[in-house]
Amino acid sequence: MGRKKKSNFSKNRIMYFGCTFLLMLTGIYYVGLNYVPQKWYETQTMMPNQTESYYVNQWCTSDFGRKEAILWDMTRVDCLAKDYAVEFDFAKKWAESIGQALYYAKMTGKKPAVTLILTSPADYRYVKRVERLNNEIKIFLVKAY
Repeated sequence: MGRKKKSNFSKNRIMYFGCTFLLMLTGIYYVGLNYVPQKWYETQTMMPNQTESYYVNQWCTSDFGRKEAILWDMTRVDCLAKDYAVEFDFAKKWAESIGQALYYAKMTGKKPAVTLILTSPADYRYVKRVERLNNEIKIFLVKAY
């Protein structure tokens, strides 16, 4: 009788270990799908807790492009570069930045680009959302955490 209890106990432990292992693998796979970008993007590290205009001023230097370029309809491109119309926004506002970048690209005849300002490591999930949407949008990252 003592042996049966012991074997049931070890079977339960094996089942428990197997279930725990599968749950951990599922979690790692989920995190990989949602938080790890498909490729490495040009990233600049800057001071945290600043305004969007601070990051535009630091990133869009005169040798790269023109800051706050005003279009004929009085909209402003955050950074108008040689090849790109770049829209800056915090990562949480990724959808808004894509819409603006596509509009500015259409108005200027340049390629669309977004610069997502990451305020925490969890913000990489927003990069994944942009990746899923359109491969023609150039993505730049500002790491501000």
